[in-house]
Amino acid sequence: MSVLRSYDPLPSYQPVAGEVAAGWSAAAVDLPRGPLLLAVDGPAALDWAALTEGLAAAVRSTGREVDLLDVRDQYAAAARERLAAQPVPPGDPFFTPLSQGQVADLFDSVPQPERPAQDGVRVVFGPGASLCAPDVLWYADLPKRYAEAAVSKGELPVGVNLGRPGEPGDLVRLFYTDWPVLDRHRDAIAGRVDRWIDVQDPARPASLDGVALRSTLAHLARGPVRTRPYFNSTPWGGKWAVAELGFTPQAGNTALGYELIAPEAGVLVGERGRAQVEVPFQLLCVEHPEDMLGEDVHRRFGTSFPIRFDYLDTMGGGNLSLHLHPQEQYMREVFGWPYTQHETYYVTASEDGARVLLGLTEEADPDTMRRQVEDAIDNGVPMPVEDHVQSHPATVGQLFMIPAGTPHASGAGNLVLEVSATPYLYSLRFYDWLRKNAAGASRPLPYAHGFANLDTARRGEDVTKDLVQQPRTLRSEEGWREEVIGALPEMFYAVHRLVVARGASVPDDTAGRFHILNVAAGEGAVIETRDGRTHTLAFAETVTVPAAVGPYRIRALGGDEVQIVKALVVEP
Repeated sequence: MSVLRSYDPLPSYQPVAGEVAAGWSAAAVDLPRGPLLLAVDGPAALDWAALTEGLAAAVRSTGREVDLLDVRDQYAAAARERLAAQPVPPGDPFFTPLSQGQVADLFDSVPQPERPAQDGVRVVFGPGASLCAPDVLWYADLPKRYAEAAVSKGELPVGVNLGRPGEPGDLVRLFYTDWPVLDRHRDAIAGRVDRWIDVQDPARPASLDGVALRSTLAHLARGPVRTRPYFNSTPWGGKWAVAELGFTPQAGNTALGYELIAPEAGVLVGERGRAQVEVPFQLLCVEHPEDMLGEDVHRRFGTSFPIRFDYLDTMGGGNLSLHLHPQEQYMREVFGWPYTQHETYYVTASEDGARVLLGLTEEADPDTMRRQVEDAIDNGVPMPVEDHVQSHPATVGQLFMIPAGTPHASGAGNLVLEVSATPYLYSLRFYDWLRKNAAGASRPLPYAHGFANLDTARRGEDVTKDLVQQPRTLRSEEGWREEVIGALPEMFYAVHRLVVARGASVPDDTAGRFHILNVAAGEGAVIETRDGRTHTLAFAETVTVPAAVGPYRIRALGGDEVQIVKALVVEP
């Protein structure tokens, strides 16, 4: 019987065909005897000095000699230039296209180290170490949120960027060059990794051997799975997640709640309270794309998981910047993503009088708007935003559709669930309410990109008709109904809502396409699959139901009606 519980910030799953090992010694004792070339690959942002110190000590404790080779010392002088794509337009300080480079581009020729004598271990380490034809391959990983936290503090560490050892960290390069290159490399070698090592604590890492890693991924790809959530802070952030979910903010607020953003999300593997490994969610899509995504979605999006769920918390905070996202062709040609950043806002909670800014007014004039944007930037003159962009009441339960090219902002006093396309690093901002950061500087605003993508055709009453839709019942039986609350021809996904009465249950079926579910109202629900798995979901939690699940049932928990937001890819 499923029991009600509160929001779980650390959901975890048991490993299959193995156990999570704790510490370097537990990993080192499993190394085969004899002369051994061990490669430890991983992202540039790791503390590689601490990693190799701990590993070398553990290997020596087994009575073996160790020597170390840092592949970063073998990078070509031109490595940094080879990887980064050139911005469009040239010199753009805000964005570059996603790099199509490979880790192999870091080298003029890949090192081919010899094996040591007798029973020694030669450890080749750093990004690209796997290319050195090792006998044993380990992958050391650090979740991307650590770099995100450094960004929020303005503390990108020296050497965090690929091919730039000893140089200060650069955010644009991290997002648009390093992460795409490293992710492709990680995904390409995941199938032959002999040990996956989580180095969030470099002195006592947690690890999973390759067989257990792949067996666990295969199991998780066929049942409901949650990723580890976290919250980042921003100047406009609120504190709803502090009060309601118990999160401790890193910098005073819980502005951005990462429920499921596939490029950064991780799944915790291991027993609660003991050693756990955080495995990238993306590996589920890489190793088991048809189980996770479904055949049609995989054909359309490759191994890219195309929908994200995240929170924007302005309860007790301020307005988001006025911004939009790139239109499809611009996204492909200028930024290098094959699909664009359509979004929606679902209002989970709001304060009295809270608003959502969305869509052009009938009278909006882009030329006047641009002059006022530039006047705000150059002279600090407040922009009359509502002369150009409509203001709508932030009614709890309302979904706002935000197709690419539509100006928008969540106002102060909202908790918004973003149900959006996965691209998330392309906010083309016009206006930020003259806010200053801690150093007294204004936020950089890439407004030229914004005006290049502004959809001027949809305005006035068409905004309300198309983008502030009313629920339409799709199917129903006694005790439940499923509503379509948002769908547009230009958007590849739809947003539904399941309304389930107390004690009732609703049948559903992935029908070959993954679902994402979020408990938006009520105490919670339990998901029951045809193979006997159950997964409890509390208020505000998000779960992915892989395509392979097929028929499943959702049963309401608690004493109240439960409302569940559901997203799925629709037919093209």
